[in-house]
Amino acid sequence: MNKIDIKNLGFNNKFFTEASLYKNLYPGRVVFQSKNIYRVICEYGDKLAQISGKFHYEAKTPSDFPAVGDFVMLSGEEAETAVIHHVLSRKSAFIRKAAGTSQTEQVVATNIDTLFICMSMNKDFNLRRLERYLAIGWDSGAIPVVVLTKSDLCEDVPKLLREAYTVSTGVDIVVTSVIQEDGYRQLTPYIKKGETIAFIGSSGVGKSTLINCLMGEDKQITNGLRNDDKGKHTTTSRELILLKDGSLIIDTPGMRELGLDSADLSKSFSDIDNLAAMCKFNDCTHTKEPGCAVQKAINEGILSYERLLSYEKLKKESKYNGLNSRQIEAMKVNEMFRGYGGMKNARRLVKEKNKRR
Repeated sequence: MNKIDIKNLGFNNKFFTEASLYKNLYPGRVVFQSKNIYRVICEYGDKLAQISGKFHYEAKTPSDFPAVGDFVMLSGEEAETAVIHHVLSRKSAFIRKAAGTSQTEQVVATNIDTLFICMSMNKDFNLRRLERYLAIGWDSGAIPVVVLTKSDLCEDVPKLLREAYTVSTGVDIVVTSVIQEDGYRQLTPYIKKGETIAFIGSSGVGKSTLINCLMGEDKQITNGLRNDDKGKHTTTSRELILLKDGSLIIDTPGMRELGLDSADLSKSFSDIDNLAAMCKFNDCTHTKEPGCAVQKAINEGILSYERLLSYEKLKKESKYNGLNSRQIEAMKVNEMFRGYGGMKNARRLVKEKNKRR
């Protein structure tokens, strides 16, 4: 049997050096994951895999478990099902807070080189959601690229494109339409042999359709539009696909909710940070202070008030991320009494006040 060269799967010298520390194990890459089911590609081919009992016992958080894109160390080269013992250090990871009220994190995809953030140019177009994707995208360690899909359904493409640029500082934006011949070719400069592209976006924005175009075949199931002009959710699990040109693509399920686990606001909102540096006061809240460069930019039409609100919302959400309700309340009280020397002194003042009663 001809062995597979996993260097073609993005297994570079960094991963090779780390993998050499694990004796009697061989490397592979996770290409499919759904609940506790894994599929890996290794030098021995495509195999099902399961995590070892020790791995399961030692895992502390959901992000410790293997995800699509991970390089893992395996045993059982002759067995039909391999056993995963270790996850090699990730060079990048797109992580969101799991949907619902849970505070747990969910690793969507790892070891990504370029992140295609897809948004359709119909009624699903939403600048605030795009800001959220970009904040997490920059934090992932990959290079984000905004992919505007379904331009054929848009009545004013230049208008929406201008709006997208206002929230995409330092990010390339690509307009696509699979209805038009070669309407997806704008993506090809970003797709390179041995590099991994992840498609991220809401349900039904056309990620799977674009992937089918790049593959040259209808492998990924797609659906049309619903009555409300929004796409139907199709992809239900994450999968890594090897294209004929040697590049790798990760398709992910659509995400209606995108909670922040962590975010890089310094890059996604660098325009506001740059303005804030010019404010008269270092602790400017950008509300009523004199000499506020942020408010000046809003008054002059350079910056939208909605973008500032989104920045403050994401900053607050990111700061409280991972805290339970009691910890969040404690932080709020601490901030409320910051002028009194913090929460510790605030408690002291309350006690003294009660003694005087």
